[in-house]
Amino acid sequence: MKIGLFFGSFNPIHVGHLIIGNTMAETTDLDEVWYVVSPQNPFKKNQSLLHEFDRFDMVTAAIANNPKFRASDIEFSLPKPSYTVDTLTYISDKYPQHSFVLIIGEDNLDQFTNWKNHEQILHHYSLYVYPRPDSSNSFLREHKNVRLVAAPLLEISATYIRNLVKQEKSIRYLVSKEVEELILSRKYYSNY
Repeated sequence: MKIGLFFGSFNPIHVGHLIIGNTMAETTDLDEVWYVVSPQNPFKKNQSLLHEFDRFDMVTAAIANNPKFRASDIEFSLPKPSYTVDTLTYISDKYPQHSFVLIIGEDNLDQFTNWKNHEQILHHYSLYVYPRPDSSNSFLREHKNVRLVAAPLLEISATYIRNLVKQEKSIRYLVSKEVEELILSRKYYSNY
């Protein structure tokens, strides 16, 4: 199978993440999209994160009804911070029967040369890139392993959602009903 790996903090997972995943699953040659919950992004060292298992629970709840989606906690057992190249190597060794593609936003493509061993990633893996606001035209757009995928341009921010929760305002329609129920019942982000 050809699997798209969609890495993220998912703090929380929101409808923007789901729309991007669905677009990738339905409009490209991917068989599945795996939402890889990252315990710690090396570029966001000081970010206040909900515990990784709580974020994994939200991802699992959000994608439960889509057979083309899968939640992955594979980075939980790897050294932190999580570097994409290390996870890709590990996951490719663990699942040699699959081929993997990296799903990233255009804003990440702009910063891709700052990633650990980015040349190795580009040499061995394809990047499926979705549009993001305020992205520049990275020279990597022309790379043979970079595929630009037409997807809705969404400006939904997890920070915005967390702030709404803290202010006791509705997050309806920004997250799935299942995620909203988890956030409210477990009081996630109330003291953010």
